[in-house]
This record gives sequence, structure tokens and C-alpha cells, in this order.
Amino acid sequence: MRFVDLAVVVLYLAGITWFGARFGRSQHNLRDFFLGGRSAPWWAIAFSIVSAETSTLTVIGTPALAFNGNFGFLQVVFGYLLGRLVVSWLFLPHYFRGEMYTAYELMRIRFGDRIRKLTAGTFLLLRALAEGVRVFAISIVISIILGTGETASIALIVCLTLFYTFEGGMTAVIWTDVVQMFLYIAGAIVSCFAILATIPGGWSTVAGIASEAGKFQVFDFHFEMTAEFFSRTYSFWAGVLGGCFLTTASHGTEQLMVQRLLAARNQAESRAALLASWVVIFFQFTLFLVIGVMLYVHYGLSGLAAPQPPDRIYPEFIWHYLPPGVAGLVIAAILAAAMSNLSAALNSLASTTIMDFLRPIMTARGLQRTESQFLKWARWTTVGWGVVLFCIGLLARRWGSVLEAGLSISSVLYGSLLGVFLLGLLTRRVGEVAAMTGMVAGLFVMLYVKLGTSIAWTWYVLIGTLVTWCTGLGASFVWRRRSE
Repeated sequence: MRFVDLAVVVLYLAGITWFGARFGRSQHNLRDFFLGGRSAPWWAIAFSIVSAETSTLTVIGTPALAFNGNFGFLQVVFGYLLGRLVVSWLFLPHYFRGEMYTAYELMRIRFGDRIRKLTAGTFLLLRALAEGVRVFAISIVISIILGTGETASIALIVCLTLFYTFEGGMTAVIWTDVVQMFLYIAGAIVSCFAILATIPGGWSTVAGIASEAGKFQVFDFHFEMTAEFFSRTYSFWAGVLGGCFLTTASHGTEQLMVQRLLAARNQAESRAALLASWVVIFFQFTLFLVIGVMLYVHYGLSGLAAPQPPDRIYPEFIWHYLPPGVAGLVIAAILAAAMSNLSAALNSLASTTIMDFLRPIMTARGLQRTESQFLKWARWTTVGWGVVLFCIGLLARRWGSVLEAGLSISSVLYGSLLGVFLLGLLTRRVGEVAAMTGMVAGLFVMLYVKLGTSIAWTWYVLIGTLVTWCTGLGASFVWRRRSE
């Protein structure tokens, strides 16, 4: 263990925890804790969206995709842009009619309280499972640095992130996201130059070998209505359609992202933040794919066996090959991505628990509580979710590739969420019972698709959305006749 690198990592962890905790003094009510007082500028929210959309899965999983394949993942990223346009046009106008704290308040207004709880509960399950994978991913990095077991590594990162999220709420989340995003992008750029320094001939060698191996291929336009076509993850059709539906669901219906959009000063700034975030996302994914290609050339020329599993390739190269101090900086950058995403998840899970479950129950029973009491409960709910994510992180060790495991888990549940939101926004005849019927049908079909077929995860949200939409619309004719 190199003292300089360890010192850099420890200083970063202490510094970012102190920086985030400083915002605790500005937290006076639930609006401050969950929406940051709606005072953050659009550019800060844009960077925060990127940080939430990224994670350790991106930082260590994306290079592994390029190492084993090519640039095909960018087809999904192009779909991300289409999804953002849909959210800007269809969802944002509804979210800024009044002051909402969660995405699921919109479902209560359109359908009723039961479907609000169903959609909010689906989000809690979705985010807890997906975030558990991300928590495990960062334990891979920490165990490489400290040589600790996975349990201790997971506990360390959860506790540090939990501390400043508990104190500073959404304001701390947004501004630590900004700092941490710049750090991990800078770390990635530094590591690019470091990898090139190990390759004779530099970039020209990388370009020649990678081009010959087809590593720079982005688009795959092959189209054939067969089972094999739907099992291929990164074709143009699966990537663009899958990326579009995935982003529409995540940024339009999931509290993790919607909470950031609601924190903007107005609808125009929210839209600007959402669209600007795609530019950064595209640059970021391209950068990490390039790193994966350079590592492919590095290991190919050196004759060394690449670390296994593939998710260890990038962090192990950093720790073993980068100069002292630089390695610590880049490892700290990877930790930055993990902490920014984890803090966002903790705050969004707490906001949904309080605003969609606890507060409505208290109101229905006629129990009055002050804002300061709700704020106290919000903080301790954050702690409770920290414990839950720690436990799921331990279980996630058996779920395979961290990037694809996280995305596939999210995609199974996103379809039902997006389908029921579209029923609410695009139809008038569908009522609460019909919408719930469609959502439950979508969930069961997607469980079968995930567990019983070889269909690629990039198709999951599209399939789940269509099943939920069609079932809900069909059920509306049955339930309307019964009510008549």
C-alpha cells in the first residue's frame, strides 16, 4: 500500500464529507431538504443529473464493455437524447403545475392515492435493488486499495456518504455532485495519458490495433425479426429505442432524477439542465470507452493476462501502473462517482418514503406534525435506507457484470412505471383500477422476460411499457362498463 495514494484518497473522503455536511445549516424544512429550496442554478442541476446518471458502474463497467467489445454502447447513449426530448415536452409541464416533491404526486392527482402508493413502492424497490449493485461496485475499488473485505468496503462508503446526506439534504447532494463530477472526469483524462505512456507509439498504435480489431465500430444496423435479433444487446434498434425508453422512464418517472428537475427554479431552467446534461453524458461515455480500448491494446502488447472479472480491469491498472499520487487521485475520482450517486439515491428514497407514504398516512389519520418533526423523520429515514442498501450490496456480489446487472434490474421495473405514467398523461378514459391492472400485468410479464427468455435488457423498458399501456387501455373498457 503506497502512503501517498492512500493519503490522497483519505483526504478526498474527509474533504467531501466535510463539504457536504456544511449545508446542514441551510436545512429548515422539507422543501430545503428534498428540493434544495429550489435555489440551485440550472448548470449545477445539469452536472448533478450527470452524476446521478453515472456511478461506479459507468466508471468501471464501461471500459470493460469496450475491452471485450466495441463502441456499440454509444447507440444507447443516442437514445438517451431522444428520451430527454420526450421528458422535456411531455412530463415537465405537468411537474411544474404547482409545487410537487415527488414524481408520484402526479399519479395521485391523475388517478388516486392507491396508484400513487403503487408507483412509489415500485420506485423504492427499483432504486434499492439497482443502488445495491452500485454499492457493491465501489467495494471492488476499495478492496483493491485497502485490501479489505467486501463487507468492510461497503460499510465504509455507505457510512461516509450517509453522514453528509443526513446533514445537508438535496443542497449537499447537488453541490457535492458538481465537485465530484469534475473530479472523476479529470481522473479519467489523467488516466488516458497514463495508459498511453505505457504503449509504444502512443495513440497511433492504439488507433491501428483497435481499428483492425473493430473496436471503434458504433452502429450495427442489422435487422431481422428473429429470436437472435432480440437477444443482441447493442444493435442500432435495441440501442436507440432502448436508450430512449430507458431515459424517458428514468428521467420522467423515477424520483432519483425527477427530484433534481423539480429542484430547478422554473420549468425553463429544468429543461435547460436536462438537455445540457446529455452533452456531458455523451462525452463521458465516449471517454470511458476510449479507456477500455487503450487497456485492450496495453494488455495485448504486454502479454499480461487481464484481471478477472472484467470490471476490475480499469481500477487495477490505475492502482498498479499509475505513479504515486496520480493513482490516488484517479481512485478518489472513482469514489467520487460512487458517493455522488449513493447520496442522490438516499435522498430520493427518503423523500418518497416521507412524502408518498408517511405524511399522507399522518394526514389521513388527522395527526398534525410540524415541519421540523417531518425534517427529523426525513433524516432518520435516510439512515434506514442506508442500512437497506448496505444489505443489498452484500447480496449483489452474485449478480454478474455490475454495469449490465444495474441496468437490467432498472429496466425490468421501468416499463411498468413509464407505461402507467403515459396512460395518465395521454389518455382520459383510463381510471385508477385499469391503470393498476396494466401496471401489475407489466411487472409480471417483465419478470418472465428477465428470468425466462434471452431477450436483451435494452428491450425491457419498451416491452414493459407496451404491455402496461395495452393492458391498462383494454382494462379501461371493462371497468368503465362495470361502473356504468
